[in-house]
Amino acid sequence: MTLESEVRSYCRTFDVEFSTGRGGTMTTTDGRHYRDFLACCGSLNYGHNHPVLKQALTSHIADDGLAMSLDLKSDRKRDFLTAFETHILKPRRLDYVVQLPGPTGANAIEAAIKLARKVTGRNEVIAFTNGFHGCTLGALALTGSGHHRGQSGTLLSGVTRAPYDGYYGPDICTAEMLDKMLSDPSGGLEAPAAIVLEAIQGEGGLNMATPRWTRRIAEIARKHGALLIVDDIQAGCGRSGDFFSFEALRITPDIVTLAKSLSGFGLPMSMVLFRREFDLWLPGEHNGTFRGNSHAFVTATAALDHFWADLGFAKTVKENALFIAGRLKRLAETHGLSTRGRGFMQGLRFDDPVAARRVQLACFKAGLILETCGPHDEVIKLLPALTLTRDELAEGIDILADALATTLSKTEEPA
Repeated sequence: MTLESEVRSYCRTFDVEFSTGRGGTMTTTDGRHYRDFLACCGSLNYGHNHPVLKQALTSHIADDGLAMSLDLKSDRKRDFLTAFETHILKPRRLDYVVQLPGPTGANAIEAAIKLARKVTGRNEVIAFTNGFHGCTLGALALTGSGHHRGQSGTLLSGVTRAPYDGYYGPDICTAEMLDKMLSDPSGGLEAPAAIVLEAIQGEGGLNMATPRWTRRIAEIARKHGALLIVDDIQAGCGRSGDFFSFEALRITPDIVTLAKSLSGFGLPMSMVLFRREFDLWLPGEHNGTFRGNSHAFVTATAALDHFWADLGFAKTVKENALFIAGRLKRLAETHGLSTRGRGFMQGLRFDDPVAARRVQLACFKAGLILETCGPHDEVIKLLPALTLTRDELAEGIDILADALATTLSKTEEPA
């Protein structure tokens, strides 16, 4: 028996006890090393204990810097906001207001949909098939996963589910279907407060929205008076190749949610960005005790200054993403699989989820940690740190290649 609840999950797949982490490697208490292609579900985009971030944090603590500060004025929050405006918003000509709602991505989603409803005076929100937005009730209502929704214990209302890009195959434009239903007074859909989407569905199977589809959804939102919300909690902070996943799609959302790697160090922190004209909050109307995590401000500022002050880091990430894509394409062709995703969130889709699970376990046995995603866990997902070298990426993919070769060859043997 264990003291920890049955709800625990990752430790069931990776049944070892970890102790330390450096870069893209995790080490167990008995000294075994594992290449980490999970990065705490994309929360460690700069790897474990990046020295620049670690030095900034330890110096702050050594100087008795604030650990938390609610939404009081503080030097570390000021530094973070200045760095974010300088390195992220201004170069992209984004005139967003920043809200710090609390520690988790779900906090950010809850604030985003609450604000959209306040701005528009409407209730209904449109979310998409296979989307994942969190497990608090508002975020869960947006989430498509039956596994997570099934035990909510209450009615998850106020959300209309629409088919994501490509849901019915490449020949059916689901954006046009949505516009048709919203435009038809007998279509049965209420005018929405917001349309919420992920540019890359991290938990839903690494499904990608095309630029054409996403721009059409943005047009539909404007046409029907809804706000467009992009959930960039997993795909943001460089994971897609750009800081924001929507940059490649050439849209400007009304609201953006960020979390996971925002602090850069695995420290809890989330953020909501929205157009200045939508800042209709009253003081204290939406708050949270842990919205002033100064330790997270420190490491987030260090990450922005170190990685995003120029275009060099993003250029390297995109180059290495192409390397990953090339390797996965060859593996897919060899084993009759298909590729999914882009940037540093790519994967391989299996027809048989059991085979995907076997490959995942074979990788772990050989020293590589990665997870599965998709409605049936049929996609092997790679989420390595963006800071890994080409050789480190190759080492991990080599382990995956060996696992595919050995596992799938056994699966294909006649009975």
